[in-house]
Parts: sequence; structure tokens; C-alpha cells
Amino acid sequence: MALQHAVWLYHRFPLSYRDVEELLLQRGIQVSHETIRDWCDKFGPTITKELKKREPHRGSHWHLDEVCVKIKGVKHWLWRAVDKHGAVLDVLLQEHRDTEAAKTF
Repeated sequence: MALQHAVWLYHRFPLSYRDVEELLLQRGIQVSHETIRDWCDKFGPTITKELKKREPHRGSHWHLDEVCVKIKGVKHWLWRAVDKHGAVLDVLLQEHRDTEAAKTF
């Protein structure tokens, strides 16, 4: 169980091997980061394939969403590419409104 959990943590979240080592240590499981690396090399492809199956499927149609936001009193333009299911595909933040650059993104 610790093996699967360690590999899942590494591939699911932006964690280093040492971060995973510390998280497992908090659960009372003592393993080295080299062991976690070996597990990820060996079992990682299987775990990542399962994680990708669980991801929501991206729609074939998407639209560009534009919002004006203030950050520290300065206007910025926030562009989001959103698919037909409402999943955010990508985000772009600009200081100056540039529609063509946003469409290219």
C-alpha cells in the first residue's frame, strides 16, 4: 500500500522524491528517496495511465473567456481557454489587452 501511495503522490502532485519521503514518514513509513525513485521508475507508467483515465475528457469545442482584473491597483487582462464542459485548458495574464496574442495562445 505504501508503494502505490508513494508513486501516486509523486505523479499526481508537484512533489519531489524527498517531499514524498517526508509525507510517508509522517505516516510512520520510513523509506529513502532513492527507493521512491526506483518505485516511480518501475510502477510510474501504470499509475499515470490510470490517472489519465480518471481525468475529465476535454471537449472538442472551446471558447476564450476574457476578464479584466486589478492586481495591486494595475489593470490586467486574464484570458482563459475553456472547453464545452467548463474545464479550464489554459490561462494567460497580460498587462495590456492584446486580443490577437490571446487568440494565438
